[in-house]
Amino acid sequence: MSATLHRQRGVAVVTALLLTTLAVTIVASLFWQQQVQVRSMENQRLHLQTRWILRGALDWARLILQQEGRDSKLVTRADGVWATPLAETRLDDYLERERQNNETYDATLSGQIYDAQARYNLANLAIATGVDAEQVKVFGRLLRNLQLDEALAMPVAQAVARAREKQLGDGGKDKGTGAGTPGVTSSGSGVPLDLLRVEDLLAVAGVTQQTVERLREFVIVLPVGVKVNVNTARAEVLAALFDSMSVSEAQSLVARRKTNSWSDAAQIKFNGLDPAVPVVYRSDNFLVQSQVRLERAALETWALIRRQDPKVGTLTWPVWIREL
Repeated sequence: MSATLHRQRGVAVVTALLLTTLAVTIVASLFWQQQVQVRSMENQRLHLQTRWILRGALDWARLILQQEGRDSKLVTRADGVWATPLAETRLDDYLERERQNNETYDATLSGQIYDAQARYNLANLAIATGVDAEQVKVFGRLLRNLQLDEALAMPVAQAVARAREKQLGDGGKDKGTGAGTPGVTSSGSGVPLDLLRVEDLLAVAGVTQQTVERLREFVIVLPVGVKVNVNTARAEVLAALFDSMSVSEAQSLVARRKTNSWSDAAQIKFNGLDPAVPVVYRSDNFLVQSQVRLERAALETWALIRRQDPKVGTLTWPVWIREL
């Protein structure tokens, strides 16, 4: 009788321990799920706040470009106020809410504005009737200046021309980067792909990832007809605009324009020759790079901002925004 009683007590103790363990496990699981949900909501809040901060930064950049457009209607200089980078700035230095609520609000913002027209516009490689031979030569010289294969200029131009021909056949519908923006043709499929960014050049036979990375800071996709601004173009792009200019000679021109920017065709000459293709001296397309860090969240974006012709007005608007 005593042995049976001891066994029953032992089973009861084990059962109690198992039930206690099960209850603790269930409670811990509930707390863990609740913590996951809380952390997920916090992450959503942080990402939403970073986007609002970036929206404010973009509005700030647009305001700067509007003011620069009013002050400089004929020339866009590479050393303008708009080109001054914003170093990483702590936002909590400007927020009264932290001092009121004693919060830890670790937030920083940095960014810079770049002249998009300082880069070569790939859309200009094609015209309504096909490849633009003079632009192909310019792009070929740019490839050579960057120590890339100059022979890639024609395949890229042909791909752009085929895509634009198809687009015009579809009624010239705007694909998102401006009226008449062309595309590239996917090798093998023969189906034109929209040329929206430099990475799309990978669809052209012979273009590698290394080529794209080298071209990234020297080319861009803008509406057809948007020209290079010689007042902001880098030496490699500037040299490509002339038939027989070296990069070192272009660098001397870049140094010269720091004190005397160009404002008309009579000023920008090399050995008595004009640029091989039309150029401009004022820009209306700008790239805005912004980076926000808010506690453990970080977000970097690039945006293309377009500005009205000063003869029409001073409005600015975002064409596209890309998150990295």
